[in-house]
Amino acid sequence: MRLINTRALLAGLAGMLFPAILLAGPVNVNTADAESISAELKGIGLAKARAIVAYRAENGAFTAPEELLKVKGIGPKVLRENLDDILVED
Repeated sequence: MRLINTRALLAGLAGMLFPAILLAGPVNVNTADAESISAELKGIGLAKARAIVAYRAENGAFTAPEELLKVKGIGPKVLRENLDDILVED
């Protein structure tokens, strides 16, 4: 039985994930779908992203990133971690 080289495996996984991290970036929370929001913002899973889209549908477009704090499940820490990547206009 062959043993897996753990170091090589981890290096390969890191190599696959690194480009995805680099591609993550600004997302317009007024136009993006839930899948895009959850893919681009840290700490935002699909359920929270769907809550953002639902809030937007009920209340209209966000005028500032800080308005995301009105969405259930979005707190100051999540906002702070993503502030540079949240767009409200193109």
